[in-house]
Order: sequence, then structure tokens, then C-alpha cells
Amino acid sequence: MEYVGLVILALIIVALFRCIKIVPQANAWVVEFLGQYKASWTAGLHFKVPFFEKIVKKVSLKEQVADFEPQPVITKDNVTMMVDSVVFFEVFDAKLFSYGVERPIAAIENLSATTLRNIIGSMTLDETLTSRDSINGQITTILDDATDKWGIKVNRVEVKNIQPPRSIQDAMEKQMRAEREKREAILTAEGKKQSAITLAEGEKEAAILRADAVKEQRIREAEGEAQAILAVQRAQAESIRLINEADPSSAYLKIKQYEAAEKMANGQATKIFVPSEIANLAGTASVIAESVKSNQ
Repeated sequence: MEYVGLVILALIIVALFRCIKIVPQANAWVVEFLGQYKASWTAGLHFKVPFFEKIVKKVSLKEQVADFEPQPVITKDNVTMMVDSVVFFEVFDAKLFSYGVERPIAAIENLSATTLRNIIGSMTLDETLTSRDSINGQITTILDDATDKWGIKVNRVEVKNIQPPRSIQDAMEKQMRAEREKREAILTAEGKKQSAITLAEGEKEAAILRADAVKEQRIREAEGEAQAILAVQRAQAESIRLINEADPSSAYLKIKQYEAAEKMANGQATKIFVPSEIANLAGTASVIAESVKSNQ
């Protein structure tokens, strides 16, 4: 009997130790008493009443990620695309999470797929490809409102891939290639235009410089000629002034007139009109010359 009592005592001690529960951090355990919800244990030490209380669900309160498979979605312009999404959520109420919906992750997936079809179905292909942030925001808002009664907080939803049909992809690639070729042609034309403008401006500046050089040369030549003429005039004026100061006789002046007439005779003229004074002077000179010869 003593051994039986020891065994029973040992079993009771083991059962009591098994009823001591420690809930880890960032977790919540849902406990039922006789099949009815009793409490949600948070992190720490707890004691479970044997045979009457039961831990029905252990819930993680950490942020979780649900990556859903790609699904077909039809756009407003009747283009079928494959779209997959990722939902980031966390449980804020273990009781609602346990009793609010059966298979909550599957419920989130189905709700996400339905919402995604509704949003993209109201958009064209181009709007879908360029409005990913808007799609993410709309899905997040709708899912967060719908999952509150399940004890789930949807933090954000990200659309990972939007894959149009192969024919659409080929058309988009051709369009992008055409756009790149167009930009290349425009840039090439702009480069040639700028080059032609630069060459024309260079030729224009060179022509202006050449014209300025010719102008400067002609100005300097004209100034040189003007200075030469001025120097000649000054020399003549000086010679006239010296002659006037010397008070030359009329005979000297007539001789100078004769010399001038002689220079004129050396030119191309065929006829020379000699003034009467010079003619008289020439006659006088010839008479003087003959008298000198006879005296010799």
C-alpha cells in the first residue's frame, strides 16, 4: 500500500507540474473552461486547472507575412494578367482570431484576391502598371477594415508582380524599343543641329574678324596715305614759305616755270602750250647763250 500511495503522490506532483504553463513573449494562448472561452493568457507564468481547462490555440502576436500565389485578374480593357501579392499583418486579439473566422489566413487570401480583382478590374492596363502604390494603398485599407472583426491588423499589402500576357509584353517591348529609337534619333538630330549652329557661328565670327581685319587694314592704309599727302603738302608749303622769305626775282620764277614746262614735255602729251612769259624767257636765254659764244 505504501508503494501505491507513493505512486499516486508522484502522479499528482507530475500533473501539478504539467499544469504550470509559461507563455513566451509576443504570444497569447486561448484557454477554454469546459469548452467555453475563459481567457487569453499573455506572456508569463500561468496555472491550468487540470481536466477542466484546456489550451485550444496558441497565437503569435508578431507581424506575419502571407505570400499568396499569382492569380488571374482582368483589367478594364479586357487584358488578363497574373498578379501576386504579399500581406503583412499581426494579431491584436487572440480571442477574435480564434473564434472570428475559420482558417483566418485562407480568409485573408480570398479577401485579398477578391479585392485585387475589383480594384484592377476598374483600371486599364497602363493605369495598372503605373499605379502600383495606389493599388497597394486601396487593398490595405479594405483588408484592414474587413479583418478587424477577426482580431487581425493588416499593416500593408504589396503587389509583387504584374505579369501581362506574352503578346502584350512583346507589344510593350516593341513600343519601348520604338521610344528608345525615337529618343536616339531626336538626340542625334539635336546633336547635328547644334553642331551645324556651332559651325555657322564659328564661320560668322571668322568672317566678322576677317572683315574687321580688312577694315582695319584699309583704315591704316588710308591714314598712311593721308599722312603722306599731309607730309607732301607740308613740304610744299614749307618750300613756298622759304621761297617767299627769300624774295626771289622774277627771272628766277620764270626759270622755274620753264623747268616745269620741260618736265611736262617729257610726258605723254603731244602738244604743249607755253605761256608767253616762258617763251620770252626762252628767247632771252638763247640770245644770252649766243652772245656768250661770240665773246669766246
